[in-house]
Amino acid sequence: MNLRSRNKVNASFSMSSMTDLVFLLLIFFIILSTLVSPYSLPVDLPVSKNRADAKQNVALRIDSDLNYSVNNKIINADNLETELSVNLASVERPSIVLHVDQRVPTGETVKVLDIAKRNNWRIVLATKPN
Repeated sequence: MNLRSRNKVNASFSMSSMTDLVFLLLIFFIILSTLVSPYSLPVDLPVSKNRADAKQNVALRIDSDLNYSVNNKIINADNLETELSVNLASVERPSIVLHVDQRVPTGETVKVLDIAKRNNWRIVLATKPN
């Protein structure tokens, strides 16, 4: 009496479904990485037709909630001049690119301009291209 099954069990493992998952995850992370903003504070810049060609050494951002950021590091507004001095100490021709949200009061921008004037730093106001 032959009691063996006619269907043989295949012990091999198919990797095709695993490679599909890996490629789907890869595509997901590639798309996700393009959505990440390189700046820590989102600012709504004013529009202008002018362009600056000079290289700036420090990026200073002020968002609509008056949060200050120097080179994507959030700082206290009271320590602004000290933080800028530290970042521009070793630079031959120090310059700052200023990203200010258009809802920020003008007085806050003038404070930054005053700090730059006292320290003889060049400053460029960033805008969105028109």
